[in-house]
Amino acid sequence: MIRYSLRCDNAHEFEGWFSESADYERQQALGLVNCPACGSAKVSKLLMAPSVSTARKREAAHALVATTEQREALQKLKEAVAAIRANSEDVGERFPEEARKIHYGEADARGLVGQASPAEVRALVEEGIEVAPIPVLPDEVN
Repeated sequence: MIRYSLRCDNAHEFEGWFSESADYERQQALGLVNCPACGSAKVSKLLMAPSVSTARKREAAHALVATTEQREALQKLKEAVAAIRANSEDVGERFPEEARKIHYGEADARGLVGQASPAEVRALVEEGIEVAPIPVLPDEVN
């Protein structure tokens, strides 16, 4: 795992954990890296000192290795996410609009997946529209 110190365009600083540098780049390009304080997607990495490996850090890393039960739970979660995606229509950035149409009876009820900003999600919830994030899961677990 890679930990990045991040800052949004509103000067909020926070940390983000990614499986690799390419994972950060991919999520950033898709607009999935957002400031937890204000929701801004305009986020940049800060300069960081390199991490030096020590015996204590190696011991902590060994503690992060997934147990059999954790791997099985992750596999079940992956299967659930795959089932949700397989039984839903991916409407992309039109998610808030399509969710409202279904909620207000302007479209047939169906499962949807797509993208929404934190502000859009808050607005949907305030209107009584049930939404839930679908996690992006790692391909492998130790």
